[in-house]
Amino acid sequence: MRRTKPEKREILPDVRYNSTLVTNLISRIMWNGKRSTATRLVYGALDICSQKTGKNGLEVLETALSNVGPVMEVRPRRIGGATYQVPVEVPVSRRQTLAMHWIIDAARSRTGKGFDEDLAGEILDAFNNTGSAIRKREETHKMAEANRAFSHYRM
Repeated sequence: MRRTKPEKREILPDVRYNSTLVTNLISRIMWNGKRSTATRLVYGALDICSQKTGKNGLEVLETALSNVGPVMEVRPRRIGGATYQVPVEVPVSRRQTLAMHWIIDAARSRTGKGFDEDLAGEILDAFNNTGSAIRKREETHKMAEANRAFSHYRM
């Protein structure tokens, strides 16, 4: 195990929204180092979101991420030869990371239109508390609720 935790890297905010949240989203969408392509897709998706809702695209994204982020999850804990799924509270940074991953995965699994429209659709679904990313959060919460009996084995 590590003696110390590695320090968090400073993330520079993006150009248009001046937000580190959007920079994180761009970095997670990026494939093969194509940052300009990922940036174009994210900005396009946020523009579509702002057109459909009439709100700022950043506000829609923040609300969607807070709707999708799980409060509880299960972590495996080995005790006496048996492995228990122990429910634990999710830290804020991991909550945001999981929400982004789930929204991106759901957008990638959609078919038909371009990725920016798929991403915008998934962000809007999350904004309205529907869609696959919300279903994923509900499954995570159900799993934590089902294993509540093992909550005394805290990590």
